[in-house]
Amino acid sequence: MRGEPIFKDDASLEVRGGRGGDGCRSFRREKFVPRGGPNGGDGGSGGDVIIQAVEHQHSLLRISRKHSAYAGDGGPGGSKNCSGPGGDSLVLDVPVGTRIRDAATELLLADLSVAGDECLVAKGGVGGRGNARFANSRNQAPDRAEKGQEGESRNILLELSLLADVGLLGLPNAGKSTLISRLTAATPKVADYPFTTLEPCLGLLETGRDICPTLVIADIPGLIAGAHTGKGLGNRFLRHLERTRVLLLIADASEDDPASDCRVLLSEIQSYGEILSGLPLVFVASKVEDQESEERAEAWFAELQVEGICISAVTGKGLNKLLNRLVEEMQEASRRNEGA
Repeated sequence: MRGEPIFKDDASLEVRGGRGGDGCRSFRREKFVPRGGPNGGDGGSGGDVIIQAVEHQHSLLRISRKHSAYAGDGGPGGSKNCSGPGGDSLVLDVPVGTRIRDAATELLLADLSVAGDECLVAKGGVGGRGNARFANSRNQAPDRAEKGQEGESRNILLELSLLADVGLLGLPNAGKSTLISRLTAATPKVADYPFTTLEPCLGLLETGRDICPTLVIADIPGLIAGAHTGKGLGNRFLRHLERTRVLLLIADASEDDPASDCRVLLSEIQSYGEILSGLPLVFVASKVEDQESEERAEAWFAELQVEGICISAVTGKGLNKLLNRLVEEMQEASRRNEGA
């Protein structure tokens, strides 16, 4: 039996704010005053449902198990003009990079891109007014009080896009997982068969540079031709590369035609949309461990007219050159952002 996944990048949730408490109908009871003036207090407001982005979470798995989230109801008003207690608000933690949409309209409610960002997804109902609120010169003993209002209710969709500096993109078994495990402390599953990587993986690369001391690298499951139409594992994981600043395209130089593999990747990027197609690209030929594979890689780079990098994650060939290139790309991305 397949175990429960440890990574989840989407979730749906019914959220409901707490109901407002009812207002109180009450009159003063004093000696020799059988029916004094009104002193019924207001009901408390219902609690809100709030979603906030926090660090050190990288999956929507926990929140996906909830299915529903209800805030606390407000308490009823009391005599002697006592207001009812407010309902407890419910705060749900999600990873930074979570987008929230209304399920019915698909309207984007929030993009929680920074730790501490929050979104009010269901407001609590207003508490009803007690009868003391209705006293006036013409009616000094009002006999009415309001019911509390229902809280807001809606269904929402949560979508997670991981935050990373560099995104790894390649066909299945191109060597992405081996590369990220060599460059970082990440421990993705590595094996010699397609679709070894079934979920996104983040790794932290320590560059040893003062200007760009660390880089976060994202590895996603491999793509195949037609992924944008749902073939293979589809392209749903491509959204985890939307927030990256550079894409690293990897093709296996030990195969017959790495240039063809690269064209597949470029086509899938274009099909996904301008969010990815506008990102800088670094072309990498992996598994370059003999003269034949190096010649194939150089022919590929010449055909596409790009300055690529030949690497071997096994022998360490080209890794330092790749590191230098990534640092340069990060510096260039920072300059572009400053000039924007």
